[in-house]
Amino acid sequence: MRFRRSTVLVAALAVLASGCGVASRAQDAGDGTAPSVGSNPPSGPVGPIPAGLEKFYQQRPDWERCGANQQCATIEVPLDYTKPTGRTIELRARKVLARDRGGRIGTLFINPGGPGASGQSFAAQASMLFGSPLLRKFDIVGWDPRGVGESTPVRCLDTEQLDALIAADGSPDTPAEVADLDKQSKNLATTCEQRAGELLAHVNTKDAARDIDVLRGIVGDPQLYYLGMSYGTYLGATYAELFAKNVGRMVLDGAVDPAITSEQLGMAQAKGFDKALDAFAEDCAQRSCKLGSSKTEVLAKVDQLIKLSDANPLPGDGRREVTQALVILGLVYPLYLKDYWPRLEDAVVDGLAGNGARLLAMADEYTDRKPSGYSDNANEAQIAVNCSDRPDFTSLAQLQSRVPAFKAASPRFGEFLIWSSVACINWPVKPTNTPHQIKAPGAKPIMVLGTTRDPATPYEWSVSLAHQLESGVLVTRDGDGHTAYLSGNACVKNVVESYLVQGNTPATDIKC
Repeated sequence: MRFRRSTVLVAALAVLASGCGVASRAQDAGDGTAPSVGSNPPSGPVGPIPAGLEKFYQQRPDWERCGANQQCATIEVPLDYTKPTGRTIELRARKVLARDRGGRIGTLFINPGGPGASGQSFAAQASMLFGSPLLRKFDIVGWDPRGVGESTPVRCLDTEQLDALIAADGSPDTPAEVADLDKQSKNLATTCEQRAGELLAHVNTKDAARDIDVLRGIVGDPQLYYLGMSYGTYLGATYAELFAKNVGRMVLDGAVDPAITSEQLGMAQAKGFDKALDAFAEDCAQRSCKLGSSKTEVLAKVDQLIKLSDANPLPGDGRREVTQALVILGLVYPLYLKDYWPRLEDAVVDGLAGNGARLLAMADEYTDRKPSGYSDNANEAQIAVNCSDRPDFTSLAQLQSRVPAFKAASPRFGEFLIWSSVACINWPVKPTNTPHQIKAPGAKPIMVLGTTRDPATPYEWSVSLAHQLESGVLVTRDGDGHTAYLSGNACVKNVVESYLVQGNTPATDIKC
C-alpha cells in the first residue's frame, strides 16, 4: 500500500527452501469445482457469463511471444460494466508459461499492489520471485489494471508538474504553504479530468475486480487462483465479495483492511512507518552505527534531518533540490525491505552533512523517477484509484482540524499522511463505495498473510481481514519489511505453495 504519492516496493528476494509443518485439510481435491493437480483446464470461458458480457468473456486474445517463456496480449473490457455495449478500454497482460505443460493446474493471477503498480512488470520477474512449485504448475499472469501502465492509462501531468507535486511541502505550517498545496491539488484534479475524461470514474477497485473475472473466463479456469500483495489484497478481497463462488485458491499478502476509513488507514500507516523506523534505529544502534550508539540517538538524528530539510532543502543531483517531502520518501522507501537499512543509514548521514543525493535517489526509486522522467503513471493512478475507492476529507478546514491528532499519533509521518488527502478534496469523481467488512460468504478458504512489523500495511489489517472473511485463515510472519511471501521466510513459502499447488489449507491460524 503506497505511502503518500509513492509506490509499493516489489523486490526480487531470495526465497529459501522450507521447513514449517502445516496441519491441513484438502481443498479443491477432485470435488468437480476446480481442476486438481495434473489436470489441464479447458480452453475458453467456463461457468456462467454475466448477461451482456459474452463478447468479453469469449474473446480470444492473440498471445504473442514477449520474452523467454513469456507471452503478452491485449484484452478488451467495458469501460462501464453497466453499459457493456458502450466504450471499451484495453488491459495489457503478460503470461509466464508453466514449466510442466502436461501437469499444469491453471493460471495464477498476480497483483503487486499500489494501487498503480504494473502487474506485467511483476510477472516479468516471476522466475526470480516465485518458488519452483508455482512456476512448474501455473501459467502466471500479471496485468496492468485499468488506468495503469500499458493498459488504458490515467495520464495527468508532465514530468515537471509531477516533480513539483511530489516535492511539495507535505507538512505546511503557514497559510501560504497550505494555499500552495491546495493549488497544486486543484491543478492535478483539473488536468486529470481534462486528459483522462470519463476513465476517471471507472478506475475504482470494483471495476478492476470485474476485469479479473473476465480474465479468468478468457483463460478457461472454472475458479480463480490469485496472489495479491498490499493493495492487491483489497483488489482480491473485492473480487471475493463480488464473485465468491468463483474463488478457488486465493492468497492475500500484506492486507489492506476494507472496513476502515481513509482517515483510519492513513493514521495506521503513519504509525506503521514509525514502528518500522524504531526497528531500524534499534537494529542500527546494536551494531557499528554511524548515527549513534542508542535507539534514541539514531531517531534524534533522523528527526534533525526532517526538521532541517523543511526550511532548507538539500542539494540533490545538480538539477533538483531535496525538499522535506523528498527526504520523507527517501526515509520511507528503505523501510519496506530490511536489506535496505544500510542504505538508509548512509543516506541520513549524508543528509546531515548537507548532501541529499542518496535520499533523492531512493525517493526516485520509490516514485519510478528516471533521469528522463517517470517510467510509468503509477503516481497518478494511485491518486485516481484511492480517491475513487473511499470517501475522504471534504474540505481543507476538516483536514486541518485533524492534523494535531495525526501528529500526536505519528510525530514523523503523521502530517505527511494526512496532507496527502488534499488531492481527494478536489477530485472530480466522488467515490461510490464506503468502508465495510468483506465477508465473502460461500468462498473457499482464503489465506491472509500478515507481517508483524510491516510498515505499509500494519499487521492489524491482516488480522482484521482474516477475521472478516468467513473462510479466512491467517498466516503470521514475525519480522520486518513489507509483505511475507517474498521475504525469504521458509515457513511462509512452504505454507503458501502447499496451499496454492496442492490445496492444503492450514486447519487453524498459524505463525511463522
